[in-house]
Amino acid sequence: MPTTSPLARPAARLPLAGTGPLSITTVLATLLAAAPAAGRAAEDPTRRGFDADPHRLALSLDGGFAAETAAAAAEGTWRAGALLELSDGLLVLRQGGRTDDLLGPRLALHLLGGWSLGRAELGVELPVALWQQSDLGLLTSQGVIQNLAPYGEVTTLEGAKQVLAMGPVASQEAIKELGTNGGGFFNANSAHPFENPTPFTNMVEMLLIFAIPAALTYTYGRMAGDQKQGWAIFAAMAVLFFAGVTALYAAEVGNLEGKEVRFGTAASALFATVTTDASCGAVNSMHDSFTPLGGLVPLVNIQLGEVIFGGVGAGLYGILVMVLLAVFIAGLMVGRTPEYLGKKIEGREMKLAMLYILIFPLTILSFTAWAAVAPYGVSSLHNAGPHGLSELLYAYTSGAGNNGSAFAGLDANTPFWNITLGVAMLVGRFFMIIPALAIAGSMVGKKTVAPGPGTFPTNGALFSFLLVAVVLIVGALTFFPALSLSPIVEHFMARNGRVF
Repeated sequence: MPTTSPLARPAARLPLAGTGPLSITTVLATLLAAAPAAGRAAEDPTRRGFDADPHRLALSLDGGFAAETAAAAAEGTWRAGALLELSDGLLVLRQGGRTDDLLGPRLALHLLGGWSLGRAELGVELPVALWQQSDLGLLTSQGVIQNLAPYGEVTTLEGAKQVLAMGPVASQEAIKELGTNGGGFFNANSAHPFENPTPFTNMVEMLLIFAIPAALTYTYGRMAGDQKQGWAIFAAMAVLFFAGVTALYAAEVGNLEGKEVRFGTAASALFATVTTDASCGAVNSMHDSFTPLGGLVPLVNIQLGEVIFGGVGAGLYGILVMVLLAVFIAGLMVGRTPEYLGKKIEGREMKLAMLYILIFPLTILSFTAWAAVAPYGVSSLHNAGPHGLSELLYAYTSGAGNNGSAFAGLDANTPFWNITLGVAMLVGRFFMIIPALAIAGSMVGKKTVAPGPGTFPTNGALFSFLLVAVVLIVGALTFFPALSLSPIVEHFMARNGRVF
């Protein structure tokens, strides 16, 4: 049987709801692949324990993420390779009979390398963009600027002089939104008219934020061999998303502080929910100006673990940890050893899942408590009382949750805040990956068992409901005491006429 290096990445075919499927990434050629063995030949790298079809070549697998589960190579084995990749039609927006490419064709070179340590393999990938077609007309036609001109000085209607910043803004929007990075070219981010001038660009930016995280649920169903598994997860995410939008809009009706008039309350509430659901952090309104319950919604969205679609890839493995927890609870209810995709969920997986779940709140609440009692922490606050605590809590929640949005009443540019927020980001981004990878490794080694009469189905509406309940209960039990002392108590105090 022919084999291929485990360094070869799966081709991706990701759908975008409402726009049709995204075309498959075409790998043109493998330029170089070498794997000299030290001592003995490596085991078959195509032998996988979790793929729907374990003997298909890696280059032909339909998948959107690469959790490599090939058998370990002999210790001391090194691998090197290069892939030339042509991507076309990755993201398309259809409006009636008109079709616009949000991302033009791209030619990229991937330099790959790996060194086997026995049971583990240290790998590195260096992607190099060789060519990218510019197709920014969708944004520039609406007024998003794209130039390399120096800053310009203009005279306003009042006769005053004003300096206008120039730059390649449109080309940065795909990085900012599609990659869920969130950092804007301008300090005002997507509230700035040069970044997000019209309701149409506002819609496009929100679609870009959700495009990959939402599509990965479909990809997961393909890789699991049961498309309904992906749709069940998507449904749970969608329920949580619409609940957040509804609650935020209801809380913000009549409050235009911190919002752009060209967007209004509805589009601002929708954007705030999208950006905090997907760990993006781009904003078109100021979250610190929301009502107490309005600010509670984006805060809770992040504190649920960024699993409501979540970041690119991170949202998927985050929700899968919640899936295992939901399956475990269902197994306890029916009195059977819980199973997921034919794999038994046992004590080891649950311990790792709880470690994953506890790292996040431990980081956020520990740093928040420290900042709340330290003079060098509270000295950066511009608001007192429960709103000040909300600003502290939001800062570490956003940092650990890899979001980046903020309650702007906090001056975080001090040594204490720079260091502690940096540590929170480091722990939230990388330490949580360790138990997730350990769970994947444990699941791969398990034998697949056939579903029996007592197996709880994980591809239907009942499981989606259970998954929603588990996500909410885990988040509520963890953060409810802190939230009760910040936005919730602020809401009741505001009803009595006291604001902060």
